[in-house]
Amino acid sequence: MVLVEFTPNLEKHLACPTQEVEGSSVREVLQACCEQNPELRSYILDDQNRIRKHIAVFVDGVIITDKIQQSDKVKDKSVVYVAQALSGG
Repeated sequence: MVLVEFTPNLEKHLACPTQEVEGSSVREVLQACCEQNPELRSYILDDQNRIRKHIAVFVDGVIITDKIQQSDKVKDKSVVYVAQALSGG
């Protein structure tokens, strides 16, 4: 199982507790999370199922490189962290 954690910032908009899901890629893991919590989809994925520009996803502390296909590999016992990227000055 993969542990998926969400930034507390997302909690301001919807309930998104830590989840344990199956998956071997970021896409599979995010899809599983969205199946458990359908409201989550619109916050992290756009209408083409790409990770939104303001969302950053980390696997075991390393930011993913493929926000379009989400092909980055995930191992059993990995930790995936989904965060809202902050901008401004």
